Amino acid sequence: MTVAETAPRCLPGLDISPTEDGYVIYQPELDRVHYLNHSAILILELSTGSNSAADIAGFIQEAYGLPEPPVAMVRETIAKLSEQKLLE
Repeated sequence: MTVAETAPRCLPGLDISPTEDGYVIYQPELDRVHYLNHSAILILELSTGSNSAADIAGFIQEAYGLPEPPVAMVRETIAKLSEQKLLE
């Protein structure tokens, strides 16, 4: 099972700072910096370990007033965040 099929969890200890057009995430353990847009940071913050990808897609649908939950986009974003070692 991949992270996108389970309930993803944001790694602890990330330094998250807003910028003018998104967010900067500093990962001290790996000394890496990531730049996320508003949708990606929302997905990261909703990755608490208790929300599935489908749950997160429902929250995104509500937040942006979308006609349907963006399940594919959420799964892709979760996969990318996982590849970047921001999710466990």
